[in-house]
Amino acid sequence: MDRRTDLKSTLRIEDVPTVRTIVAQKLREAIMSGTLKPGQRLVERELCEMTGVSRPSIREALRLLEADGMVNTVPHRGPAVSTISLEEARQLYAARAVLEGFAGRECARLRDPAVARRMGGALTRLKAAFAFAKPDMMAALEAKTDFYAALIGGCQNVFVERMLRPLHDRITLLRITSMSQPKRMNKSLREVTAIWRAIRSGNEDLAERRCVDHVEAAAVAALDMIERSAAKGKG
Repeated sequence: MDRRTDLKSTLRIEDVPTVRTIVAQKLREAIMSGTLKPGQRLVERELCEMTGVSRPSIREALRLLEADGMVNTVPHRGPAVSTISLEEARQLYAARAVLEGFAGRECARLRDPAVARRMGGALTRLKAAFAFAKPDMMAALEAKTDFYAALIGGCQNVFVERMLRPLHDRITLLRITSMSQPKRMNKSLREVTAIWRAIRSGNEDLAERRCVDHVEAAAVAALDMIERSAAKGKG
């Protein structure tokens, strides 16, 4: 073995997830599924009991989630699941419309058959989730997440992906609630199907327009939901 090979072997780091990364992912899934709800306090002692890991690992995981905007530290109360105000939601959806419009345009320009197939498969699962009398919302959420992952990855722009991922994390709980509304469910399915068709056909202008239309329609539903929730809280 020569010196360079020996040095490479000595310095090589195996790609093994750390405890904090695993804990952060578990907490992220709990937030996205609604098990941990917006505004809910995240007490270290309780999280240690739930996950079976040490407090330092919990603290590090919470810092990771705080960096993604899914957790925030409330003065005198400690960490809690983030909530989204009306103004924050407006800003989130405005940024998302710009970025996803670009992603849709690039996907159509590149016209990768593998991306179109992945999006089509996600749509098939989304339709199946909505086919029940009581829709399978978690299956629908997973299918929608995979659809967006194909869209974002398909544009082949790492900076767009880095910006969009935390935006999607923040609005996941809004998406669960809005998708549970029957009218929005069917409309959303038609919208994402139109995105897929435009990308598959390579129509760049139409793909961008369909992506923006979909985000703007989702914004209307989400903002209305936030306003009604705020009014109910005051009542």
